[in-house]
Amino acid sequence: MSQMQRGLMHGVAWTLATGAAVTLSWWGVRTVLAGTAYDPPRALPIQGEAAARGGDPAAKPQSSSTHRPKPSPTATRTSRKPPEKPTPPAYRAPRSAPAPAGNVKSYNVAGGRVVFDLGPSSASLVSATPDAGWQMQVWKQSEWIRVNFTKGADTTSVFCTWNGHPPAVQIDRPGA
Repeated sequence: MSQMQRGLMHGVAWTLATGAAVTLSWWGVRTVLAGTAYDPPRALPIQGEAAARGGDPAAKPQSSSTHRPKPSPTATRTSRKPPEKPTPPAYRAPRSAPAPAGNVKSYNVAGGRVVFDLGPSSASLVSATPDAGWQMQVWKQSEWIRVNFTKGADTTSVFCTWNGHPPAVQIDRPGA
């Protein structure tokens, strides 16, 4: 075998090995990313929030993250100013999740809002919505849930744990 043929065989072998490694890596990344997809959002009423603010408990909310007020009939398409920034993504529990047990608690923190359904021995995340300009990450395990809101160097973490005790919520904002 000549030197040129040997070099060509090495090049072909390197190309095949690199292609196999890239393919294997992509399938691994794809599998991990597929586990992070969430079902479409759903909205649940939060009982008692209006009463806690001193308002009418039977009053309906003015707005939500999933419904926007309709434009007035006099507004025209050309007179409307487009939004400066897109609406931040929100996490909503999957539609197959059971109905809340009735102890739904909302936590407004620097960076966003988190809503948990706190049961006697476990909890579930109802929704998590970042404020404009903030990013959000959600981690869920069998005995805890963590929601992080980040913007630059600022981070706010909301932890809900129930490992051998009733659910407890802790808010952590380093440097605040």
